[in-house]
Amino acid sequence: MPEQLSIVEVSPRDGLQNEKTLLSTGAKVSLIEQLVDAGVRRIEAASFVHPKLVPAMADSEAVMEAVPRRDDVSYIGLVLNSRGWARAQAAGVDEVNVVASASEGFAQRNQNSSVEAIISEAEQVIAEVRQAAIPVSITITTSFGCPFDGEVDPEVVVGLAARAARAGVDEIALGDTIGVAVPTEVTRLFTAIRDEVGDGVRLRGHFHNTRNTGYANAYAALQAGVRVLDASAGGIGGCPFAPAATGNIATEDLLYLAHRMGYRTGIDLEAVTSVAAFLAGELQHDTPALLGKAGGFPPREGSTS
Repeated sequence: MPEQLSIVEVSPRDGLQNEKTLLSTGAKVSLIEQLVDAGVRRIEAASFVHPKLVPAMADSEAVMEAVPRRDDVSYIGLVLNSRGWARAQAAGVDEVNVVASASEGFAQRNQNSSVEAIISEAEQVIAEVRQAAIPVSITITTSFGCPFDGEVDPEVVVGLAARAARAGVDEIALGDTIGVAVPTEVTRLFTAIRDEVGDGVRLRGHFHNTRNTGYANAYAALQAGVRVLDASAGGIGGCPFAPAATGNIATEDLLYLAHRMGYRTGIDLEAVTSVAAFLAGELQHDTPALLGKAGGFPPREGSTS
C-alpha cells in the first residue's frame, strides 16, 4: 500500500494574512468548506494575534464559529502567547500551533521580544494546552535564514526543537519563512532534530517557494523521513513581517509531486485546483501555482490520491 503523506492546508491563515485584499468572513468559510470537500483534513484556519498587527485575521472567532464541524477534520489555531491561546480555546480550535523564532531580528520585528523570551512563553503555552488535552505543535520560524540577521545557526534551531519536545509538543515544524533553504540544509537540519528528539514527536516542513526551491525542499524533507508538509492552495501566502517573503508551496503542485511519487494524501488534486481558482477570483489576481495552468499528467483516472 502507498505510504501516507499528511498535508496541512494553510491558505486560510498563512495564505491570506499577507494579501492586500481582505476576504470577508463568508469567503473564508467558503474556502474552508471547499478544502474539506476536496479531502483536506488538517486546516490552519485562524490566527489569534492582535488584529491591528494582522488585520486579515481580525475575524478569527467568527470564522471558527461558522466552519463545518466534522470528526475527521481538525482546525488549527495559531497563537503567540497565553492571550492568544485563551482566545483559541474559547473559539473551539481542535489543535494549537505555537510560534517561536530562531533569530533575534525576526523575534523583535514579529513578536517584539527575544528568542529566549519567546521560547519560554511557548513552553508555558504548551503546558497549558496539554493540560486542556488539545494537540499542540510548534513552528520554529526562520529556521533556515532570517531577513534581518542572515544565516541562522542550526544548533539554535535544534536547541529550540529540543526544548519544545521536552515541553510536550506533539509536532515540530521547521519554517523556511523567507524561502532561502536548499535541500542539503533541509536534510541536515531535520536529521539533526530527529537525532535530538527521537521518534516520539512528529516532524513537519513549512516551505516557501520564494527562490524557487520550495518543492525541492519538500522532496528533501520526504527523503529525510518527514511525513507532514504545509501547503497553501494556489501557492498564496507570506509573512507580513518579513520583506519579500512570498508564497507558500502550492497545495496542488505538491499533490502532483506526491501522487506521482506514489504517496497517498486523500486529497483530490482537481478539487484543490478549483479552490485555487476560487481564491484567484476573490483576491483579484492570479495565483503562483502551476497545476491550474498546465494541468495534471496523466489524466486523473490514472493518478493516486
